[in-house]
Amino acid sequence: MTAVAIPVDPVQVMVSGLYQRPERATALYVLGHGAGAGMRHPFLADMADALARHGIATLRYQFPYMETGSSRPDSPNVAVATVQSAVQRAAELAPDLPLIAGGKSFGGRMTSTAAARLQLPRVRGLAFLGFPLHPPKKPSVARAEHLDLVTVPMLFLQGTRDDLADLALMTEVVARLGKSATMEIIDQANHAFEVPKRTGRSRGEVIEGLAAAIARWSAGLPA
Repeated sequence: MTAVAIPVDPVQVMVSGLYQRPERATALYVLGHGAGAGMRHPFLADMADALARHGIATLRYQFPYMETGSSRPDSPNVAVATVQSAVQRAAELAPDLPLIAGGKSFGGRMTSTAAARLQLPRVRGLAFLGFPLHPPKKPSVARAEHLDLVTVPMLFLQGTRDDLADLALMTEVVARLGKSATMEIIDQANHAFEVPKRTGRSRGEVIEGLAAAIARWSAGLPA
């Protein structure tokens, strides 16, 4: 794993990144963190390790607010600029690998916002680890309206107990997006991809399944 610096030119700040590339990597996933935890959160660290076992390199990165220790997420404009800068840095780090982008919750939504507003060079698809469709107990599809402007394939990994994404509404969104969108449902998983003990599945098994799903999907993306 290599620590990298990512300049976010439009707002003149520098954020941190972690680049992890396994042998015989087939793609690089530019991976944004959730709203309440940074790139070193155990979930993202374990995801990066699991993805490496499946031949997917990762570039995790911080949004500026997390870099400075603030609890208030950046504005969409700053977040979009950060996504764009992270994608550019990924392209420099691995000019030989196709890129996918996305992330956990907030990181994924800001990535899709960036992709809807502007082109993300060399990004062949977006993968979401729990797309935050709406706030808890406030079901809505307003946060998904921009997805119609995304021009690359999208993968949604969603838990059946996710209180930030009513599964019926999420299913409607994916159906509306048509062939460009794929959803894989993780039974009994909440927004953090935790499952009850009664399922008999460990946290590691769930994360391994998420990584395998991303690897399968990325292998089928058009060149």
